[in-house]
Amino acid sequence: MKKQSLISLNIAFAIALSAQAEVKPNAQPDIIAIKDGQQLAFLGDSITWGGSGAPAGFVNLVISGLNTSGLKVTPIPAGIKRHTSGKLLGRIGTDVIAKKPDWVIIQCGINDVGGGAQPVPTEQFQKNISTMVDQCQAAKIEVMLLTVTMFTEDQNHANNQKLVAYNESIRALARDKRCLLADVNPLMQAAVKLPDGAPVVIPKPNRVADDGIHLNPIGHQIMAGCILQAFGLPDAQLQAAKAKWGDIPNVMKVRGVVPLSLRQVNALEAAARQSNQSITDLANKADAKNWEALLKKAQ
Repeated sequence: MKKQSLISLNIAFAIALSAQAEVKPNAQPDIIAIKDGQQLAFLGDSITWGGSGAPAGFVNLVISGLNTSGLKVTPIPAGIKRHTSGKLLGRIGTDVIAKKPDWVIIQCGINDVGGGAQPVPTEQFQKNISTMVDQCQAAKIEVMLLTVTMFTEDQNHANNQKLVAYNESIRALARDKRCLLADVNPLMQAAVKLPDGAPVVIPKPNRVADDGIHLNPIGHQIMAGCILQAFGLPDAQLQAAKAKWGDIPNVMKVRGVVPLSLRQVNALEAAARQSNQSITDLANKADAKNWEALLKKAQ
């Protein structure tokens, strides 16, 4: 073989290796990235705080989903209410790095864009996230980034428009710094989209967040499913995890006292969506006979 051909072959081989090594954060990894016995830190604001405090919060759902797949992973909750990316940066050393997890999931942004008198500019937000990633990677901690959820369930809200640039910066960081990415925002937008032909109701039903910010059981499932998919769980394992979630009891109360399992919440959300209502509205508007029939159907 001629020398020039050998050089060409070597170049082609190097390009092929580079392509294989390229991180595609929006795609499923070929194998599950997180391993049995590892520790997973969840760094974030009140959304993460609630995700570890509620039985059907996304932190607990992620751990349950990994366990269902045969992976015993230990969580390190590190969510604090009202925290911005700057405050997360200020405590990541003590709350995450010092605890030496194998992985960290970084969630923030809502408070940066609308939680204070002075919103954080996109450039500063990106710098804060970038610095956190650098510090974790220097400590040999793998990172997953989450795009910001939604400020309200109205995508035309001014703060949601500001989040577009925030989320683009997160996606860029995931590509540039070779992090996994759980792109939650588009899934949240899809979940709150009105059915075709449905009347516009103001205020709109709270489909993913009871107050427009803090996730309800539907929102937590979306978040957890996106994270598990980003870790590389195959579809069959993901569906098994979601089926297991349905058995979680007492995740929501309606009509004053009735506790619902997560399976019931999901069934009632589907029924509520048909008439463009929230689960709470559906429950409160149903008479006793109809409510009993709805609950029976949701078993």
